[in-house]
Amino acid sequence: METKEIRFKKDDELKAIILKMKEKLRQLKFDLGVGKLKNAREIKETKKLRSRILTILNERKKDTKPSKIFPQKIQEDK
Repeated sequence: METKEIRFKKDDELKAIILKMKEKLRQLKFDLGVGKLKNAREIKETKKLRSRILTILNERKKDTKPSKIFPQKIQEDK
């Protein structure tokens, strides 16, 4: 799921996805410990996606735009 797709979803949908991902991450960690997990990279990808969703939810919560979060450097006297 790309960031553009995440931004079009409603908050309730994103919260539901986060709960599913939390459960998936728990299962992946369990499988890793038992030795059943074939692709350990899946844990990293799940964490990244969860972080993206949480970031977007926090942006909406604070009612800020991404451009305000990372303002461009203002060049002073040259």
